[in-house]
Amino acid sequence: MGNTSSMLTQYDIEEVQEHCKHAFSQQEIVSLYQRFCQLDRNNCGFISSDEFLSIPEFAVNPLSQSLLRMLDGLNFKEFVLFLSAFGPGATLQHKIEFIFKVYDTDCNGKVTFGDILKVLRDMTGQYISEQQREEVLTKVLEEAGYKKDSFLVLSDFMKILGNTGLKMEVEVPVD
Repeated sequence: MGNTSSMLTQYDIEEVQEHCKHAFSQQEIVSLYQRFCQLDRNNCGFISSDEFLSIPEFAVNPLSQSLLRMLDGLNFKEFVLFLSAFGPGATLQHKIEFIFKVYDTDCNGKVTFGDILKVLRDMTGQYISEQQREEVLTKVLEEAGYKKDSFLVLSDFMKILGNTGLKMEVEVPVD
């Protein structure tokens, strides 16, 4: 599996399925492997930031820079695990863990007001002012029982998003 020019064995497929908690069928894993090989243009077994940015839909995503921090240098197993958060079989907990990682911009296990504000800034661009973003975020945090100087950990995200019926599915083109 280290060399992308090789084919996946049944053992490899089952190992990847186990790694991503069976979020994808065996056929989907084979299709994802083909897509991974297309993206891994230099056949090194890893996908670089530049290779991810070659996907037009990814390049224009307002969160692409935040996602690149999580994506740069993924091997195939990690690539499938990353995508599993978007699949129909992903648990709510898996989706919330993914969202938490996006907001945890410095990877310290804590999300601050500034971390959330940065993601909001990326998502809203110039459509709303910095003052409006701060006001909205302050109000949302207060309604959830937090203050502007609070930091959130994963369990806080679970508490806040756990009853939302969160949908997070994307179509991953595999051909």
